[in-house]
Amino acid sequence: MDIMKVEREIPFLDLTKDPKDLEEGSDGWKCLSKKVREACEEYGCFQVKYNKLPTHLGEEMFKASKELFDLPDEIKVKNLNSKPYYGYIGKIDAVPLYESLGIEDATTVDGARTFAQQIWPDGNPVFCETVNSISNKLYDLELLVLKMVMQSFGAEKYYNSYVESNNTIVRVNGYKAPHSNDLQMALAPHTDNSSLTVLCQESQGLEVLSKEGEWLRVAPLPGAFVVFVGEALKAWSNARLHTAKHRVMTNGDRQRYSFGLFLAPKEGAVIEIPEELVDKEHPLLYRPFNYMDYLNYYASNLHMDNVLEVYAGV
Repeated sequence: MDIMKVEREIPFLDLTKDPKDLEEGSDGWKCLSKKVREACEEYGCFQVKYNKLPTHLGEEMFKASKELFDLPDEIKVKNLNSKPYYGYIGKIDAVPLYESLGIEDATTVDGARTFAQQIWPDGNPVFCETVNSISNKLYDLELLVLKMVMQSFGAEKYYNSYVESNNTIVRVNGYKAPHSNDLQMALAPHTDNSSLTVLCQESQGLEVLSKEGEWLRVAPLPGAFVVFVGEALKAWSNARLHTAKHRVMTNGDRQRYSFGLFLAPKEGAVIEIPEELVDKEHPLLYRPFNYMDYLNYYASNLHMDNVLEVYAGV
């Protein structure tokens, strides 16, 4: 249950130690919720061990990811979506090793099928079942983290409405092998624009920037996932939660794969700071704003620092 703070590492939380800790309202739950919130405040991310996702399911997803990225480019680019960062991303000069595909509403069977029918003539029912199953497990973890954060802030009354105003997108990421012993930039430093992200990685490469300016390598741990606070939840929290910049650095001859579930506000959702999170010590930092308008603004200003503050700051 405790966060293990090891020098040059992000926090690690083990949710598997005592089932009673996950009983809402118990002393263990309250303690764990405080630890989750503190990790989100100080680091903007943490690693979490979560045993409700079978190991074989993760292995199947990585196998499916490899098959997906082995497809010809002209098939992968069929993954179209009018929303920024919801469809295919790749062939970027600054990060030529990186490719990513998006699966909107993968927690629903229809969402998984819609994606698969873009890519495969037969709709690949095996892929659909795999991505739908693993998405729902990761979604359960995201909701658990979200509820803990909100209860720790004393703002649990907003939980249901917040969940209802968000939906999910899975991003499946592939990083070509650089065929070099020197570390190469496979994904540029960025923060997520989501509410929360849960990431599963099978190999080294992920790095997180600490508040002190240190790049901390995040080693993949068996049965563990990386949780990131996104800009949407940072804004909702009146910047009490931190968003950590992260990047991917790779070398060698092995292709890298990862996948993540993003909890993000729906089209039309407005982000507004609860009154409980505004006081003399925490003055209001952001005006209410339409999330999709912000996302489009972000996509048009990629080289701007602190886009959220520029767009929505008071």
